[in-house]
Amino acid sequence: MTLFSLARKNIQRNLSNYFLYIASMVFSIVIYFTFVTLKYNDDLSALKQSSQQIKGLMSASSVVLLFFIVIFMAYSNSFFMKKRKKEVALYSLLGVRKQKIGLMLFFENLVIGLVSLVFGILLGFFMSQGLLMILVRLMGYEVVGSLTFSMEALINTTGIFTLLFLFTSLQGYRVIYQFKLIDLFHADKQGEQIPRASLVAALLGTVLIAFGYYTAASDMFTSEIWRFFTVLGTPLMVIGVTIAGTYLLFHSVSVFVLTALKKATSWSWKGLNLIGVSQLLYRIRANAKSLSIIAILSATTITAGGGVFGMYYNAEASVRQMLPNTFMWKGETVEFSQQDVLYNEALAVKNLRVDNEFSFFEYTLLKESDYNRLAKLQGKDKELHIPEGSTVLLDAAYDERFSHDFTGEDFKLQNGDSFHVEKMYTESVLNFIAAGTVLVVNDQEFKATDADEIMMQVVGLDNDLKQQDVSKDIYQQLSSEQQESFSSVPQSYEDSLATVGALLFVGSFLGLVFLAATGSIIYFKILTEAEEDQAKYAILNKIGVNSKQILKTVAGQVAVIFSAPLIVGIAHSVFALLAFSQLFNMNITKPVILWMIAYSAIYFIYYIFTVRSFYKIVRQGN
Repeated sequence: MTLFSLARKNIQRNLSNYFLYIASMVFSIVIYFTFVTLKYNDDLSALKQSSQQIKGLMSASSVVLLFFIVIFMAYSNSFFMKKRKKEVALYSLLGVRKQKIGLMLFFENLVIGLVSLVFGILLGFFMSQGLLMILVRLMGYEVVGSLTFSMEALINTTGIFTLLFLFTSLQGYRVIYQFKLIDLFHADKQGEQIPRASLVAALLGTVLIAFGYYTAASDMFTSEIWRFFTVLGTPLMVIGVTIAGTYLLFHSVSVFVLTALKKATSWSWKGLNLIGVSQLLYRIRANAKSLSIIAILSATTITAGGGVFGMYYNAEASVRQMLPNTFMWKGETVEFSQQDVLYNEALAVKNLRVDNEFSFFEYTLLKESDYNRLAKLQGKDKELHIPEGSTVLLDAAYDERFSHDFTGEDFKLQNGDSFHVEKMYTESVLNFIAAGTVLVVNDQEFKATDADEIMMQVVGLDNDLKQQDVSKDIYQQLSSEQQESFSSVPQSYEDSLATVGALLFVGSFLGLVFLAATGSIIYFKILTEAEEDQAKYAILNKIGVNSKQILKTVAGQVAVIFSAPLIVGIAHSVFALLAFSQLFNMNITKPVILWMIAYSAIYFIYYIFTVRSFYKIVRQGN
């Protein structure tokens, strides 16, 4: 029997153990091949200014994905090698030379990699059309690409992953030269080095995480911590202390919690609780590093995905906040389709210069009657009645953290007159791009104010987000000077989706790859430990513990290993997303909750799959 045929039989015999690893690898290759295909896809050139942006985003994402896949493959391969060390020792005992054993392991890893590569490229080819359609839809375009096979993507993917598989195969080849024969036989009894828990480490971990949370929740514009570490340094500091705190959390804090449960005899002496908590105490201490990495990775995935999904979810609201009218520009009216027109108004406004002791500002002066008329047309129930000498300020870009509140102050004009700011609103009736900050005065004050008068065209359309053709028609008829003041809801919304939609597409699929990989890593670790625990559960079965009790114990232990990093990761992401929402002054609660539920649901599928496999392994020993 040749080494290659022996390697093939070993793969067939261990296919169930390799299944999740191969599935995760195939999924990663599918996403990488798709990203590279989209990078080289000619149909994206139809998206004009967005095409280069998308190609750059896909290139950067493929590098991030590749970096993560390298780590995942190396990490997973190390678990497989640990699981196979006893088998390798048996080959050595039978007289097979290390060089031959190394070549067999090399062939096994190479075959698994090449099979994953072939399936990944084939699936990627058939899925690329669907993923391209998803990307285009997320970006708000109607362009539908054709199914094309990219030779550039094939060469890129094949070359890079072949090198990666050669690397992991060489890693398997080298493993037999790093251990003595007796070490290989006892490899399944050797866990990771068990760190000793200490009260100092537990307190330090708690303090570090609390400090990271407090800093993330602090207002970056007013917090002394943000000012001390600077805007660039503070996020890096928060990430550093959170990672350190997370490791100490699993290293020591969890040990104290489980020890306390073990000492609580009213709970631990019920059923198999004592056995379960004792095994968990060992598992969490031995796997502190792995669980910390998974928790941080989960936090990163949820934060990135939740933040981008929040921006996508709020894209329309953000546009409407700044642009309450479908179209608006300075100058005379132009001819365009009157279909779906709700209102088409020509307003006389004035450019007003207001001085203060430091500088001057340009404002748009609007008549009270025009404001009330537009507010009614836009469905706003706010009607103004402004006394003489007063004004109401409308600033859609107002942010209380760094914008000045002019309520109660006086605006001095160049001619010596002044307006008293009676109220200030963050909702305007004029588009911010064309009008900027608006001062509303009564009609008499408007007429008496000495300032340059400008005609402003204000148009409102039904189904305004789909009015790109009308937007282009109007824009083409305007002069170059008028085009600078032209603002369009459908165009701004399209531009917003073009960026955020592409980010959501990339973030979602990268998140799925990370989730699949982290779920697989936990699966590998738990199943490796399940084989070590076969004898323990066989003893429990012989002394009368039934299958239902064993399943309950297994499900409880696996639940803690799965849920601990997930809960910590969600907690980290909550505070990170809180800082994100404060930075962009955006309410992202609903999209973030939806994202967390979706992430947890997929994670739960891995949990169910792992419990069933764990239970099947321990029952084999009975």
